[in-house]
Amino acid sequence: VEQMDLDCKKFAKDIRSLDKEMRSWDAFTGLDNSVKNMMTSLRAVNELQNPAIRDRHWQELTRETEVTFTMSKDTTLADLLQLNLHKFEDEVRGIVDKAVKEAAMEKVLNALETTWATMQFEHEPHPRTGIMLLKSDEVLIETLEDNQVQLQNLMTSKHLTFFLQKISDWQQKLSTADSIISIWFEVQRTWSHLESIFIGSEDIRSQLVEDSKRFDAIDRDFKELMADAVKTPNVIKVTNKAGLLGRLEELQGRLAVCEKALAEYLETKRLAFPRFYFVSSADLLDILSNGNEPVEVSRHLPKLFDSLAKLNFKKSPDKKPLKVGLEMVSRDKECVPLNAECDLSGQVEVWLNRVLESMRCTLRQLIPKALLTYEEKPREQWVFDYPAQVALTCTQIWWTTEVGIAFSRLEEGYENAMKDYNKKQIAQLNALISLLIGDLNPGDRMKIMTICTIDVHARDVVAKMILAKV
Repeated sequence: VEQMDLDCKKFAKDIRSLDKEMRSWDAFTGLDNSVKNMMTSLRAVNELQNPAIRDRHWQELTRETEVTFTMSKDTTLADLLQLNLHKFEDEVRGIVDKAVKEAAMEKVLNALETTWATMQFEHEPHPRTGIMLLKSDEVLIETLEDNQVQLQNLMTSKHLTFFLQKISDWQQKLSTADSIISIWFEVQRTWSHLESIFIGSEDIRSQLVEDSKRFDAIDRDFKELMADAVKTPNVIKVTNKAGLLGRLEELQGRLAVCEKALAEYLETKRLAFPRFYFVSSADLLDILSNGNEPVEVSRHLPKLFDSLAKLNFKKSPDKKPLKVGLEMVSRDKECVPLNAECDLSGQVEVWLNRVLESMRCTLRQLIPKALLTYEEKPREQWVFDYPAQVALTCTQIWWTTEVGIAFSRLEEGYENAMKDYNKKQIAQLNALISLLIGDLNPGDRMKIMTICTIDVHARDVVAKMILAKV
């Protein structure tokens, strides 16, 4: 065809080079048109050699040319030229363009079929029960999203007609897979969370009897579902099983009922001991499930009480901890004995309230005692007799008291009352600074440094009042 095209171009050039007088002859006109038509037909034949052309496109071409024609391995160039392709150049170009676009769509659909024929769910065992669960697969999710976008783009093509049904089928399959995977992982996540609570916690089972029975039924249905899933690992096959979406939605609804009951149960516990609002539901469940074991609950105390690290327990003769609290220990290892032994038996929210009340009673006992003994010895000695918070609080109380005394003396006519107090402040601060230079354990050092910081502020406040001649 290419050689014939070159020959035709040579003929056309030869024709144009003939004498101008000959151009009015019918023979010249007929020959010129014949060559031009042949060149146009050869271009069309060349385009029809595109590998994207299928039988349906040849059939469409015969309809356009209204010439009966069957494409086969015996078809000759003469057969094609009988179609008078020079009259249908635009139609041929349109058919070839359509064939190319359809070939691209076919390639995408073939790639989809290849991808999803081998795409399988990965599984991993549940830590507690060992049953196989779906494993999160980023490649699967990304492929699913990308292929859905590809199909959506194909639906916008004007050459969609031939593949419309196939594309619609794939859209339906992938959309179903997307919905199923989303709800399946949600159901699986909820089941995993609640399984350790309703199956693994005897305390919860005894408190929420009806809901535990309800979850037992859910547990059986979910395990049956997962067993079926393991037998059919192919993503498209398993997600497009009839009735699967309905089963998952039903499980989701039943799990939601159990979750609601659990949330209401936790809310009653939080109302009984409001500091439970400070911890997550997972931590609260752990606290409740170990409620009869104060030593186990002790590791959650820093989340419930600021700066409290643990409780020290009364020991039995064989050195095992009893359900009796003796001391509270801070994160800085400061140990404060409770004013009385604290009973840690019974429901966890009840004995935690006892701990809270015991803390308050201890402070109510220590603070008045510290206030009374403040002037019995130098402050740099007094601070070591009491816990840090008590010493800090009483220091502040005495600062306000002594400033008030200084004002009273000013009213009585003693003009240097505030200046004298300022000198006392400076002396007390210098005494504490001297302590910092020496050897102190970390807890005492932190206590003295904090009091020094507050003292500097208190000294500056008094100095400003002196400057302002208050």
